[in-house]
Amino acid sequence: MLDDIIVHGRKDRAFAALFDRCDRITRHRLSEAGSAADTLPDILATARLSPGLELCLSGIRLSGSNTDDLVIAHDVPFAARARALAAERLGVAPADPSLFLALHLSSAPYFLARYRQAPSDTSTQSDTLPPLSSPAGQTPGIIVRWFDASLGRAVPQRDGSLETARDSATAYALQAKADNTRRAYRAGVRAWCAWADRYTLPCLPARSADIAAFLADERGRGLAPATLELRRAAITYLHRLAGCAVPTADATIGETMTGIRRTAARDGFTPRRKAAATQDVLATIINAIDLSKLSGMRDRALLLMGFYGAFRRSELASIEIRHVALVSKGLLVTLPQSKGDRQGKGVEIALPYTQDQYCPVKAYGAWLAVSGIQAGPVFRRVRKEGAVAFPDDVRAVGAQPLTDRSIARIIQTRASAAGLEGKTFGGHSLKRGALTTGMDAGAHPVKLKRLARHATYAALGDYLELGDPFDGHALVE
Repeated sequence: MLDDIIVHGRKDRAFAALFDRCDRITRHRLSEAGSAADTLPDILATARLSPGLELCLSGIRLSGSNTDDLVIAHDVPFAARARALAAERLGVAPADPSLFLALHLSSAPYFLARYRQAPSDTSTQSDTLPPLSSPAGQTPGIIVRWFDASLGRAVPQRDGSLETARDSATAYALQAKADNTRRAYRAGVRAWCAWADRYTLPCLPARSADIAAFLADERGRGLAPATLELRRAAITYLHRLAGCAVPTADATIGETMTGIRRTAARDGFTPRRKAAATQDVLATIINAIDLSKLSGMRDRALLLMGFYGAFRRSELASIEIRHVALVSKGLLVTLPQSKGDRQGKGVEIALPYTQDQYCPVKAYGAWLAVSGIQAGPVFRRVRKEGAVAFPDDVRAVGAQPLTDRSIARIIQTRASAAGLEGKTFGGHSLKRGALTTGMDAGAHPVKLKRLARHATYAALGDYLELGDPFDGHALVE
């Protein structure tokens, strides 16, 4: 029950302060033990102390610094009670071997608990930061910093130890979440912690009634039900990552979300879907692009490849030269990672030659020719609006890839320049446009599903723009 005894200052004074608090049997055992320090943990593990001691939770280590220890209980009479209280606060079992409880002896003795996810001797792990402890019970600012640091953890270098192997498993598990999901979770946790701090409520572990109130308040600010579901998922992930009991499955929260969705539907709220950039719409957008500019050549290639490959904006941002192969029928793009590729096997996407001016293969080749890109990301920032007549000016094209948000802005900007309502277009417009064009052309659902790279046919519905509901009525020829 008690893992260690730590003495601060003079030993005789520290023991004298503790001796006066101990029960009669413990005082007798201490007198018989004398200077046999190895027996002290066993003796003091069963000691009853009056008055009881404070119980502190060890400060969280972030970026090499420690936060202050947090007092979580007063008048704790014995070690078993201290362990149970610490386990409850951390959301773990009292018998969890990672829960470390020490008795600190000084003029004012106290219990100190910490959750050990790293070996106590980190001197042999100078190349990697020690794993972060659970931030349960800490302030909102610390919880947010801990969550951000945890999501950004890299896989440590293998050193043969069990602790490093476990830390590697945790880091790999974090990599299961896509970048966009991690970004949404970070935003959700920051929003939750800020809201809880405003009303002086516990962030971690959280109470289900508080989370329900948070979601209701966020809806009052105008957030969409889908965004609130992301908030809820972020809070769930925070608790699981910190080893705490998950409160978001409570019926109170489920009924709150059901009520929010029903009310939103009754009030006429409908999810805003981006307009489909169908083949005709895409032609209008591309015809308005100034191809005498580097950015124009880049954007034409981006739009045509995004359309014919039904790419997501994050997939477009991740394409590198090594992912693209020129074959007899067009381009074969191999994505090492994709949203629908859960197993990380890689996905091959065919971009065919076309017999018109909107050929993705020719647009790709033209962009590489004028940009001088030979390796690395295909779609990059154009630093200065130079003319394509000066491809040797390497300063004009950056080295870093466009972000997925930059790609969404490019689609909106190009749509606006073509006289369309730019705000209705975005990152999903190319994929929706490709699938809608395929549907209108009579493509078999199997081919549409393959083009979309969806796991199920049900997901296709969100990407198809059906248009006039009277056209093609099932009972009218």
